[in-house]
Amino acid sequence: MKIKSLIAAVAITTLFGSCMKEQDVQPAQPVAGLSVVQASPTSDNLDVYVDNTKAVFDLAYAKNIDYLNLFPGSRKITITKKGSQTPLYSEQLTLKDNLGYTLFVVDKLESVKYLFLEDDLTQPAAGKAKVRFVNLSPDAPALSLAIAGKETDLVANKLFKEYSNFIEVDAAEKVSFNVIDKGTGTTETSIADVKIAANGFYTIWVKGLKSATDDKKLGVAIYQHK
Repeated sequence: MKIKSLIAAVAITTLFGSCMKEQDVQPAQPVAGLSVVQASPTSDNLDVYVDNTKAVFDLAYAKNIDYLNLFPGSRKITITKKGSQTPLYSEQLTLKDNLGYTLFVVDKLESVKYLFLEDDLTQPAAGKAKVRFVNLSPDAPALSLAIAGKETDLVANKLFKEYSNFIEVDAAEKVSFNVIDKGTGTTETSIADVKIAANGFYTIWVKGLKSATDDKKLGVAIYQHK
Protein backbone atom coordinates (compact mmCIF):
# COMPACT_ATOMS: atom_id res chain seq x y z
CA MET A 1 0.00 0.00 0.00
CA LYS A 2 1.12 3.56 -0.60
CA ILE A 3 1.50 5.43 2.69
CA LYS A 4 1.83 9.15 3.31
CA SER A 5 4.62 9.91 5.73
CA LEU A 6 3.72 11.31 9.14
CA ILE A 7 6.89 10.55 11.00
CA ALA A 8 10.14 10.72 9.08
CA ALA A 9 12.16 7.56 9.34
CA VAL A 10 14.82 7.94 11.99
CA ALA A 11 18.04 6.06 11.30
CA ILE A 12 18.95 3.60 14.03
CA THR A 13 22.66 3.73 14.58
CA THR A 14 24.18 0.88 16.55
CA LEU A 15 27.84 0.94 17.42
CA PHE A 16 29.76 -2.22 16.70
CA GLY A 17 33.16 -0.82 17.62
CA SER A 18 35.84 -1.19 14.99
CA CYS A 19 33.67 -3.66 13.02
CA MET A 20 31.17 -0.96 11.97
CA LYS A 21 31.53 0.01 8.29
CA GLU A 22 29.89 2.77 6.29
CA GLN A 23 28.30 0.27 3.90
CA ASP A 24 26.55 -1.68 6.68
CA VAL A 25 22.80 -1.81 6.06
CA GLN A 26 20.66 -0.28 8.78
CA PRO A 27 17.62 -2.26 9.98
CA ALA A 28 14.26 -1.24 8.52
CA GLN A 29 12.03 0.89 10.72
CA PRO A 30 8.84 -0.79 11.92
CA VAL A 31 5.78 1.04 10.63
CA ALA A 32 1.98 0.87 10.74
CA GLY A 33 -0.45 2.75 8.51
CA LEU A 34 -3.38 4.76 9.88
CA SER A 35 -6.06 6.36 7.70
CA VAL A 36 -8.62 8.74 9.24
CA VAL A 37 -12.20 9.33 8.05
CA GLN A 38 -14.27 12.22 9.42
CA ALA A 39 -17.74 10.63 9.55
CA SER A 40 -19.21 12.72 12.39
CA PRO A 41 -22.02 14.84 10.85
CA THR A 42 -20.85 18.24 12.05
CA SER A 43 -19.92 21.56 10.47
CA ASP A 44 -16.85 21.79 12.72
CA ASN A 45 -13.59 20.77 11.08
CA LEU A 46 -11.33 18.63 13.24
CA ASP A 47 -7.66 18.32 14.12
CA VAL A 48 -6.21 14.92 14.98
CA TYR A 49 -3.32 14.39 17.39
CA VAL A 50 -1.13 11.30 17.61
CA ASP A 51 0.23 11.29 21.15
CA ASN A 52 1.13 14.98 21.53
CA THR A 53 1.75 15.73 17.85
CA LYS A 54 -0.87 17.29 15.59
CA ALA A 55 -0.94 14.88 12.67
CA VAL A 56 -4.05 15.98 10.77
CA PHE A 57 -5.14 19.58 10.29
CA ASP A 58 -8.59 20.92 9.46
CA LEU A 59 -10.32 17.66 8.49
CA ALA A 60 -13.81 18.39 7.15
CA TYR A 61 -16.91 16.23 7.35
CA ALA A 62 -16.99 13.31 4.89
CA LYS A 63 -13.30 13.72 4.07
CA ASN A 64 -10.51 11.25 4.69
CA ILE A 65 -6.74 11.18 4.71
CA ASP A 66 -4.60 8.43 3.24
CA TYR A 67 -2.40 6.22 5.36
CA LEU A 68 -0.04 7.98 7.72
CA ASN A 69 3.20 6.32 8.80
CA LEU A 70 3.19 5.68 12.54
CA PHE A 71 5.46 3.72 14.80
CA PRO A 72 3.70 0.56 16.02
CA GLY A 73 2.62 0.19 19.62
CA SER A 74 0.17 2.02 21.84
CA ARG A 75 -0.73 5.41 20.32
CA LYS A 76 -2.99 7.98 21.93
CA ILE A 77 -5.32 9.43 19.28
CA THR A 78 -7.10 12.66 20.20
CA ILE A 79 -9.49 14.83 18.20
CA THR A 80 -10.23 18.51 18.78
CA LYS A 81 -12.12 21.20 16.95
CA LYS A 82 -9.92 23.00 14.43
CA GLY A 83 -7.41 25.21 16.24
CA SER A 84 -8.48 24.08 19.72
CA GLN A 85 -6.45 22.13 22.25
CA THR A 86 -9.53 20.94 24.16
CA PRO A 87 -10.09 17.24 23.44
CA LEU A 88 -13.45 16.15 22.09
CA TYR A 89 -12.45 12.51 22.41
CA SER A 90 -9.29 10.55 23.07
CA GLU A 91 -8.48 6.85 23.04
CA GLN A 92 -5.40 4.67 23.28
CA LEU A 93 -5.12 2.44 20.20
CA THR A 94 -2.72 -0.41 19.49
CA LEU A 95 -1.04 -0.49 16.07
CA LYS A 96 0.90 -3.51 14.84
CA ASP A 97 3.92 -3.49 12.56
CA ASN A 98 3.24 -3.68 8.82
CA LEU A 99 -0.55 -3.47 9.14
CA GLY A 100 -2.98 -0.83 7.91
CA TYR A 101 -5.87 0.57 9.94
CA THR A 102 -8.76 2.98 9.43
CA LEU A 103 -9.99 5.25 12.20
CA PHE A 104 -13.53 6.52 11.64
CA VAL A 105 -14.65 9.51 13.72
CA VAL A 106 -18.33 8.69 14.24
CA ASP A 107 -21.62 9.81 15.79
CA LYS A 108 -22.88 13.31 16.54
CA LEU A 109 -20.27 15.67 17.96
CA GLU A 110 -21.77 15.67 21.47
CA SER A 111 -21.33 11.89 21.65
CA VAL A 112 -18.41 11.47 19.25
CA LYS A 113 -16.35 8.29 19.37
CA TYR A 114 -14.14 6.10 17.18
CA LEU A 115 -14.63 3.02 15.08
CA PHE A 116 -11.17 1.51 14.66
CA LEU A 117 -10.76 -1.19 12.01
CA GLU A 118 -7.84 -3.26 10.82
CA ASP A 119 -7.65 -3.19 7.03
CA ASP A 120 -7.14 -6.55 5.33
CA LEU A 121 -5.05 -5.56 2.34
CA THR A 122 -4.27 -9.03 1.01
CA GLN A 123 -4.32 -8.95 -2.78
CA PRO A 124 -7.52 -9.97 -4.58
CA ALA A 125 -7.60 -12.43 -7.47
CA ALA A 126 -6.70 -11.26 -10.97
CA GLY A 127 -9.26 -8.84 -12.39
CA LYS A 128 -10.83 -8.32 -8.98
CA ALA A 129 -10.94 -5.58 -6.35
CA LYS A 130 -12.04 -5.58 -2.72
CA VAL A 131 -14.88 -3.57 -1.20
CA ARG A 132 -15.90 -3.06 2.44
CA PHE A 133 -19.24 -1.61 3.62
CA VAL A 134 -19.69 0.38 6.85
CA ASN A 135 -22.91 1.94 8.19
CA LEU A 136 -21.94 5.19 9.94
CA SER A 137 -25.32 6.93 10.09
CA PRO A 138 -26.34 7.21 13.77
CA ASP A 139 -30.09 7.26 13.14
CA ALA A 140 -30.38 4.98 10.11
CA PRO A 141 -31.89 1.49 10.28
CA ALA A 142 -30.03 -1.66 9.28
CA LEU A 143 -28.83 -1.12 5.72
CA SER A 144 -27.67 -3.38 2.91
CA LEU A 145 -25.33 -2.73 0.00
CA ALA A 146 -26.13 -3.93 -3.50
CA ILE A 147 -24.52 -3.54 -6.89
CA ALA A 148 -27.09 -2.10 -9.28
CA GLY A 149 -28.43 -4.79 -11.59
CA LYS A 150 -27.46 -7.68 -9.30
CA GLU A 151 -30.13 -9.81 -7.64
CA THR A 152 -28.16 -10.64 -4.50
CA ASP A 153 -27.02 -8.04 -1.97
CA LEU A 154 -23.28 -7.66 -1.59
CA VAL A 155 -23.68 -6.98 2.16
CA ALA A 156 -26.84 -7.42 4.23
CA ASN A 157 -28.35 -5.57 7.21
CA LYS A 158 -25.63 -3.55 8.90
CA LEU A 159 -26.66 -1.36 11.83
CA PHE A 160 -24.83 1.79 12.93
CA LYS A 161 -21.09 1.06 13.38
CA GLU A 162 -21.45 -2.40 11.85
CA TYR A 163 -19.32 -3.34 8.87
CA SER A 164 -18.44 -6.12 6.49
CA ASN A 165 -15.12 -7.72 5.70
CA PHE A 166 -13.46 -6.79 2.43
CA ILE A 167 -15.32 -8.65 -0.33
CA GLU A 168 -14.02 -9.41 -3.80
CA VAL A 169 -15.89 -7.77 -6.69
CA ASP A 170 -15.21 -7.54 -10.40
CA ALA A 171 -13.13 -4.59 -11.52
CA ALA A 172 -15.11 -2.27 -13.81
CA GLU A 173 -14.97 1.19 -15.37
CA LYS A 174 -18.43 2.09 -14.06
CA VAL A 175 -20.34 0.50 -11.19
CA SER A 176 -23.34 1.84 -9.27
CA PHE A 177 -24.02 0.89 -5.65
CA ASN A 178 -27.38 1.10 -3.87
CA VAL A 179 -27.89 1.32 -0.11
CA ILE A 180 -31.17 -0.37 0.76
CA ASP A 181 -33.42 -0.54 3.81
CA LYS A 182 -34.46 -4.18 3.52
CA GLY A 183 -37.25 -3.63 6.03
CA THR A 184 -39.08 -1.37 3.59
CA GLY A 185 -37.37 -2.29 0.33
CA THR A 186 -36.46 1.37 -0.15
CA THR A 187 -33.22 2.48 -1.76
CA GLU A 188 -32.13 5.08 0.77
CA THR A 189 -29.15 6.43 -1.16
CA SER A 190 -26.85 5.44 -3.99
CA ILE A 191 -23.61 6.28 -5.73
CA ALA A 192 -23.33 5.96 -9.50
CA ASP A 193 -20.65 5.33 -12.11
CA VAL A 194 -17.80 4.51 -9.74
CA LYS A 195 -14.60 3.14 -11.24
CA ILE A 196 -13.42 0.02 -9.43
CA ALA A 197 -9.82 -0.66 -10.41
CA ALA A 198 -8.30 -4.12 -10.46
CA ASN A 199 -6.27 -4.78 -7.28
CA GLY A 200 -7.89 -1.76 -5.62
CA PHE A 201 -9.27 -1.63 -2.07
CA TYR A 202 -12.35 0.48 -1.36
CA THR A 203 -14.52 1.36 1.62
CA ILE A 204 -18.12 2.37 0.94
CA TRP A 205 -19.69 4.05 3.94
CA VAL A 206 -23.10 5.45 4.78
CA LYS A 207 -22.86 9.00 6.06
CA GLY A 208 -25.08 11.66 7.57
CA LEU A 209 -28.44 11.56 9.31
CA LYS A 210 -31.68 10.09 8.05
CA SER A 211 -33.50 12.88 9.90
CA ALA A 212 -31.49 15.70 8.25
CA THR A 213 -32.44 17.65 5.13
CA ASP A 214 -29.30 19.79 4.76
CA ASP A 215 -25.81 18.82 3.63
CA LYS A 216 -25.66 16.33 6.53
CA LYS A 217 -28.56 14.28 5.16
CA LEU A 218 -28.20 10.55 4.56
CA GLY A 219 -25.78 9.72 1.79
CA VAL A 220 -23.06 7.32 0.76
CA ALA A 221 -19.37 7.88 0.09
CA ILE A 222 -16.54 5.76 -1.27
CA TYR A 223 -12.79 6.08 -0.96
CA GLN A 224 -9.87 4.05 -2.20
CA HIS A 225 -7.25 2.94 0.28
CA LYS A 226 -3.87 4.46 -0.60
